[in-house]
Amino acid sequence: MYNIALHIKSLDWLYILIIGVFFGMFLSSLGYILLERSWLQGAIFGVIIGFTITLFSLAFISYMNKNILPKLKEAYWLPLSILFSFLSGFVGTELGTYIAKTIGLELIPAFENEVGLISIIIGVLTYIVGALLYRFVKMRNQKDVIDHEYVQSRLRSLETQLNPHFLFNALNSIAELIHQDKDKAEMAILKVSSFLRNTMNEKALLSIKNEVKNVGEYVELENIRFSGKINFHAPNSFPNWQVPKFSIQLLVENAIKHGYNPAKESLNIWLSFDEAKKIIALKNDGYKMKTQKFGIGLSNLNQRVELLCHGKLEAVQTETPTFYIYIGECDENIDCG
Repeated sequence: MYNIALHIKSLDWLYILIIGVFFGMFLSSLGYILLERSWLQGAIFGVIIGFTITLFSLAFISYMNKNILPKLKEAYWLPLSILFSFLSGFVGTELGTYIAKTIGLELIPAFENEVGLISIIIGVLTYIVGALLYRFVKMRNQKDVIDHEYVQSRLRSLETQLNPHFLFNALNSIAELIHQDKDKAEMAILKVSSFLRNTMNEKALLSIKNEVKNVGEYVELENIRFSGKINFHAPNSFPNWQVPKFSIQLLVENAIKHGYNPAKESLNIWLSFDEAKKIIALKNDGYKMKTQKFGIGLSNLNQRVELLCHGKLEAVQTETPTFYIYIGECDENIDCG
């Protein structure tokens, strides 16, 4: 079972290795200098000791966190952590000293004559450092979880704003049709049902292909109200991208809401892709935009693109209303990083 207190990332171990080797080298060099020995010999010895202690810490603690502690009550965690951290320092010092002797390094008297006692002392120090590391990792992981849950909660809040926004417009259209054409009203209700059935899933991301399919059904629904005057033009092939659910649909909805001109025969909406720059472009030949500032619906979309894809929404042209969605690396397992 996953426990945030036991999860140490690979990058954490790399930092520990760098810090362990650096401090081992620094302290050993200093000790050799104070004893009027070669600082270079001390630096090499410190690197070896730092590396071997970190190596055993990685092996022992990773095994303990993955295979032993999750199966035990938390009451047993502390004594086992003390034991394994101590063993990391003890065995690492013993091995490091053996390697130093094997390659002919000059050792200070303490390591020549009392390596067992020194190994015990370093084992205790390793536990103390390990305890501090445990506290740091636990606090960092708790923050990561809280940040992740906050962003997920924020995303769910944005998505709950989205469906009512669409339903409000669709139901208004149906309300108008009831008094004009009951058959069209019935067809509209069936289209709404079909559209919602295809889009009511828990995934925050859809493939471009599925998103465009949903847009096509949405345009069919709107064409009941607009008597087939909305023309949606999409390419025959699509990039293999994931996009936030309702992203293109919301831009099409915005184009119809603000661009439809009753005096014209139709409203044309064009969808295109720039695969090199990972841009989704949507433009229409309706009324020109009065402002490039976003309202609630487009602000909602921009936030979802930022949260899910590290991208952004941009209004790039007002005369022929054109929007770009810049798609980064999309991932539903989002965090604040």
